[in-house]
Amino acid sequence: MKEWRVLPKIEPEFIAQHEGISKIFLQLLFNRGLKEKAAVISFLSGKLDNGLAVSFGSGLDFYDPFIFKDMAAAVDLIIDHIKKGNGIVVYGDYDADGVTSSTILLETLKILHAQVEVYLPDRVSEGYGLNKMAINQILDGGFKLIITVDNGIRNKEEVAYAKSKGLDIIITDHHVLPEDEKDLPDCLIINPADKRNNYPCPFLAGVGVAFKLISALLIKSKLEDSQKKLIIEKSLDLVAVGTIADMVSLLSENRLLVKRGLEILNQSKRLGLKALLKSAKISGGKKIEAWNVGWQIGPRLNAASRLSHANTAFGLLTANTEEEAETLAEELNQRNLSRQQITKEITEQVEKQIDSENIPNIILGIAGEDEIWNEGVIGLVAGRIAEKYYRPTLIITRLIEEAEFDIEKKKLVPKKVSFKGSGRSIPELNLVKAIETCADELDKYGGHPMACGFSINSEDKLNIFKNKISALADKELAGKNLSPKLEIESVLENSDISLNLADEINKLEPFGQNNQQPKLASYNLLIEDISLMGFDNQHIKFRLSGFWALAFGAAEQYKHFKIGDRVDIAYYLEVNEFNGRRDAQLKIIDLRLADK
Repeated sequence: MKEWRVLPKIEPEFIAQHEGISKIFLQLLFNRGLKEKAAVISFLSGKLDNGLAVSFGSGLDFYDPFIFKDMAAAVDLIIDHIKKGNGIVVYGDYDADGVTSSTILLETLKILHAQVEVYLPDRVSEGYGLNKMAINQILDGGFKLIITVDNGIRNKEEVAYAKSKGLDIIITDHHVLPEDEKDLPDCLIINPADKRNNYPCPFLAGVGVAFKLISALLIKSKLEDSQKKLIIEKSLDLVAVGTIADMVSLLSENRLLVKRGLEILNQSKRLGLKALLKSAKISGGKKIEAWNVGWQIGPRLNAASRLSHANTAFGLLTANTEEEAETLAEELNQRNLSRQQITKEITEQVEKQIDSENIPNIILGIAGEDEIWNEGVIGLVAGRIAEKYYRPTLIITRLIEEAEFDIEKKKLVPKKVSFKGSGRSIPELNLVKAIETCADELDKYGGHPMACGFSINSEDKLNIFKNKISALADKELAGKNLSPKLEIESVLENSDISLNLADEINKLEPFGQNNQQPKLASYNLLIEDISLMGFDNQHIKFRLSGFWALAFGAAEQYKHFKIGDRVDIAYYLEVNEFNGRRDAQLKIIDLRLADK
């Protein structure tokens, strides 16, 4: 049973400060942290503080990239290597954020005549971030500069190794910094999470940081303004994809990047994305929205590395022919289908480890002695379990480091194992801080408050880790109500529901992290009619006090409701367009009988 939590109402003084904005819409803006008049105006106008912004043309105003303390030195270093004809490697990550970051930086550096290539590590054999094997390979190729994107902020040792071999390194990343400044890599660092920068949008995705580096390079370049604008516009479709896929906040500059990027994406100029949209059946003339990226495009790009190598996704985004793009798009589509099945199977195995009558404060799903779960999907499994049980969840798989053949058992028997884990959390527990307290047991770790990744190199350390993290979760979550929360932004009277309000809500788009589609509620509505829809009657539609409310795939869930019942409804207010007619429509999130 979900707990409905209605956010506090705005005060009359706040309403008085914002004449001309409806009370309900003003409540929604306030809920997004937009409390100052300048912030409200900026959000609605789509313009940033002019004192901190630079422009690449109409609709292309973003924060000045040189706010980053190391940006000027990074640009100078890159230009120096370009002029000397030195080889440059863009060292990316294997997820959608890392692949889009790598692609846009590669394309811009090539336009600036750099000798540049991209290196994407293998998820299984190399793992996340810089590693010495890759650095040696880069050295063997004669390269002189590494620019990381979406990784590197915790690679102090690897950066030191690369520098000792004569390589220059620039770290561009957005992940949480080590608590101790002494643990930072000794090189130029561009990271909005680094408070020393005072960057106005500290939650850029990795692709957003790469975009800032591109912007700085273009500002310093001698290209014509018109060409700079074209390069910026060409990058923005992938900036939108990577930002949405990485689930960072869609407020401040991120909202503008995504909004403009979706406009570019809808022009379907990039062959790879065009083919992917076709393969995913996202076509038919409908506008591509943020949810299409988050639920359809992003997962397909991520499927590349989850089941094989990210080079397939990178190849798709850089494809030069329609034939190549269509082949790679279909390959990613098939990998995504396989990913879905594997995720389902592992989730079922983890479910068997959970006592539903005694759910712990943190769920630890660990592969058995004879099980090796696909490490590319364990984060997805963690997300599913965390959402279902409303508990922070860590999913840990085994990796066989050494094995020998047992003649009696007639099979390979592990002699040395290690472990790799991925976690997803709930707002009540900062996950990356939690695992940081167990650093002595971890080989590598990193992440965000709501997600993390880590590795452990022995069974003994795993057992110590389990005890430590469980004890910490028990302490942090003691006395807290760990039931799913449904955050209601505003309670509407029946008379408040209108097409005008639905249109007003659409002004908040694009929806995403910290700017979710508003969840609204109305109480004590009368069920006037009920009808079933769909091929197998799996959808249900209610007529509630004059408005139609739909629940897709929930006919069975809501079958006990009947005409004449009074209900409370949590919903999204949307616009239904059909045969040239536009009406307000409620999309059901939750439905319950009203208190009598």
